[in-house]
Amino acid sequence: MVFLEFEQPLEQLYEQLDKLKQVEEIGDVDVSQNIKDLQSKIKSTQKEIYSNLSGWQKVQLSRHPERPYTMYYIEQICKNFVELHGDRYFADDKAIVGGIAKIGNQSVVVIGHQKGVNTKLRQYRNFGMANPEGYRKALRLMKMAERFGFPVLSLIDTPGAYPGLEAEERGQAEAIARNLLEMSQLRVPILCYVIGEGASGGAIGIGLGDRVFMLQNTWYSVISPESCSSILWHNWDHKEEAAEALRLTPEHMSDFGLVDGIVPEPLGGAHNDPAKMASTLKKHIRAQLTELLAIPVDELIPQRIEKYSKMGRTEIHQAS
Repeated sequence: MVFLEFEQPLEQLYEQLDKLKQVEEIGDVDVSQNIKDLQSKIKSTQKEIYSNLSGWQKVQLSRHPERPYTMYYIEQICKNFVELHGDRYFADDKAIVGGIAKIGNQSVVVIGHQKGVNTKLRQYRNFGMANPEGYRKALRLMKMAERFGFPVLSLIDTPGAYPGLEAEERGQAEAIARNLLEMSQLRVPILCYVIGEGASGGAIGIGLGDRVFMLQNTWYSVISPESCSSILWHNWDHKEEAAEALRLTPEHMSDFGLVDGIVPEPLGGAHNDPAKMASTLKKHIRAQLTELLAIPVDELIPQRIEKYSKMGRTEIHQAS
C-alpha cells in the first residue's frame, strides 16, 4: 500500500497490524483480539482523517498511484468493449481511449483519459495529457454514437491537455473548442464523470454533458494548485493555499451548480476498494442513462444548452 503524507497515522497502524498477523501465523500466541482491536482503531482513524479533507488532500487522493483509471472501470462496468483508434487526420492518441461497449443491455460509446498504471505506461499514455488528435478521436467516436443513437459516457481524469509546441502547432485550442461546439448539440445523451483529476480545457474537452458528476475524492478546476501557485507566488510553495482558494472540490463544484452531484467513494478513496467503487459507479451510470434516454432528443439539446447558459455570473454596468 502507498500512503500519502496526511495518511501517516494509518501507515503506522497497518505496520502494527502486519506484525500481529505474522505473530498469528506462527501460532504460538493468541493475538486475535489484538488484531480486532487494531482493525477497529484503523477504521476509526480512517473516519477521522477522511471526514475533513482539505482541498489539497483531495487533490493528492485524486492522484494516488493505485487509484483506478478509465480502462479499469471499462473492464469492470462494460461488456463487449471494442476499442477504436485514430482521429483519421494525424494519429492515434494513447492518452484518450474510446470505443463501443454495452452497460447491461444498453449500447454506449465510452471515452476517457487513461494515465497508465506504471512508469512505462504513463509515458506511453503521456500521463493522460491528450494532444489535439486525442480530442479529434473523441469527437469522431461521439459523432459515430450520434449516427447509431448510442449515448456517450465520458470518464475524465487528466492534469490538463498537453501543452507542448507540437500540440499547439496541430491546433490544440481549436480541437477542444470544436468538441465543445459539437457536444453542445450532439443528438444523443452525454453522461460525464470526473474520476480523478479534472484540469482545465483538458477535462472540459470531453466534459460537456447533460449530466456531469464527480467522484468524492476528485477535483475540477481551470488550473492545478501547483500552476496557480507558480503564477501568483512564482513557486509551488503555496499549492495548499491555492487549492483552497480555487474551491476545486466536488462539494464546491456542486454548490456552484457546475456539477450535478457527487458519487461516494469507499472509505479512504477509490483505490482502497476498486471493485466496490466500480460497482457503485455502474449502478449510478445505469440509473442516469435510464433517465436521460427517456428524454426526447428535441428536449435534450435545449436543456443542455440552458444548463450551461445558467453557469457563472453576469454583471451589467451602465456608463454614467
